[in-house]
Amino acid sequence: MQEWAEKLLRCLRGMDYNALEKRQNDFCRRIGGRTERMMKKTFIGITCNYETDDAIGRVTHMGLPGQRWMFLAEHYTASVEKAGGIPLILPVCTEFETVKEMLDRVDGVLLTGGNDVDPQMYGARADAACGSIVPERDRQEIAIARYIMGQGDKPLFGICRGMQVIQVAAGGALYQDVEKEGGFKHHYMDMYPLNCPAHPVRLRENSRLAKIFGMQREIRVNSFHHQAVRQAAEGFEATAWSDDGVIEGMEKTGQAFVLGVQWHPEMMWDCGQQQELFSAFIRACRQ
Repeated sequence: MQEWAEKLLRCLRGMDYNALEKRQNDFCRRIGGRTERMMKKTFIGITCNYETDDAIGRVTHMGLPGQRWMFLAEHYTASVEKAGGIPLILPVCTEFETVKEMLDRVDGVLLTGGNDVDPQMYGARADAACGSIVPERDRQEIAIARYIMGQGDKPLFGICRGMQVIQVAAGGALYQDVEKEGGFKHHYMDMYPLNCPAHPVRLRENSRLAKIFGMQREIRVNSFHHQAVRQAAEGFEATAWSDDGVIEGMEKTGQAFVLGVQWHPEMMWDCGQQQELFSAFIRACRQ
């Protein structure tokens, strides 16, 4: 016992307490930094629908004639929250400087589905196959996409119309109707429930989408669109296709998380596979 005590005493006399304290402080800082990043609130700006028709308020008895409305399906906010993000709805504003103030305060942006994108935004004339157009929303969301991509340090995720907006903002073009203009199959599959897969989608090997889905080569998705990306904008590449060749997924080349899908993963709430898209988005926003 005495021999052990003497060895311990010699060891303690030889220790560099200043170095030990420095290592301890360094360790605490590293752990603290990781904890801070893990606990950091991740705010996600989410675009919404904008409707000048006062029918929404009149039919629901929540409004008066002449009122304009902004609204969003709950599936978007629920999916972001489930993935660990804090959803914040971005209203349509009269001044983009106001929108920029909001964008500078969020960690990432989700562009949602909705009305058709104005063909004039990609140099075309609207034909009879084009659906309703909301110029105010188009102008703001295309500006949002350009602003976020111009910064280069915030993730941007587009769903359905949102993917189309990203492409138009970057210089791409759309089919106004995949059947009439593109000769593809029917893609507005509202005969199915919201969360029900309607057709397969092929993923490009080693793409960001394939990695998110565990390197699978094919997944099944729902489908509620009649417009689609005609050609990829410069700096983007198609990484997912339907069985008839419609582009179903787009990614920006490089390291930045700029991703779009044509289907509605937020509606497939009971599919853990689809929730991985939101989880990957939130992880990118935390980096």
